[in-house]
Amino acid sequence: MTASSTFLRACGLSELEEDTPKRVELDGTPVSVVKTEGEVFAINDICSHANVSLSEGEVEDCQIECWLHGSAFDLRTGKPSGLPATRPVPVYPVKIEGDDVLVSLTQES
Repeated sequence: MTASSTFLRACGLSELEEDTPKRVELDGTPVSVVKTEGEVFAINDICSHANVSLSEGEVEDCQIECWLHGSAFDLRTGKPSGLPATRPVPVYPVKIEGDDVLVSLTQES
């Protein structure tokens, strides 16, 4: 198995509350895991505009908002929807196996 196909356990599905980000660390990478609209997403937890944890922000309309300056990032693509952020943040593939939420640190393209 190559590193690109390695999925790591992030948390239990039962630990996730709807629209409430959960911060986890996988191999030293901060990741925000979010259950919203019937899906689970994993996005890098650090805002591309400022060194701020996205998991402390609000989730709405499949976006996570940085609490500091208000930039929101699409949970599917990592792209910002408004200023001041102009760069996307990495998003990661997610698999659900039983109650386990598994995340691969390989970025989705």
